[in-house]
Amino acid sequence: MGVENMPHKLRKTRKLRGSRTHGWGQVGQHRKHGMKGGRGKAGLHKHGWTYVVKYEPEYFSKKGFRCPTGRGQLRALNVGELGLMVEDLLAEGKLKADGEKVEVDLLNLGYEKILGEGKVNRPLVVKAPYWSKAAEKKIVDAGGALIKVKG
Repeated sequence: MGVENMPHKLRKTRKLRGSRTHGWGQVGQHRKHGMKGGRGKAGLHKHGWTYVVKYEPEYFSKKGFRCPTGRGQLRALNVGELGLMVEDLLAEGKLKADGEKVEVDLLNLGYEKILGEGKVNRPLVVKAPYWSKAAEKKIVDAGGALIKVKG
């Protein structure tokens, strides 16, 4: 304990006995949290803004919250559209056919899921992260196959 903190008879409070505010102006000043701007992190959007700018610049930034109930929209393609697209890509030479079967990587085409609307005219080996039951049935019935890949 330092000398200045020791109790002694010449402390300021001894002189100010009976003065009501002890030199702090109006009644209520220097009492509790009234002149501090609130407790804790209160006022960081208002009067405590300079503190945020100087010491915690990342305090109000977004941290990339993602909705846990859904992963958003999947880029999907129907089986019928895929059949037409395969014909065009074969004509351009962008896909190769092993005999009758044509191997298609759905992710390279910019899609994540294959849906079952339309008809399949030729056997396709489709690499995709997701597919519907109807799409699987139509592709397998046409003599093709589905291969699961990570998307």
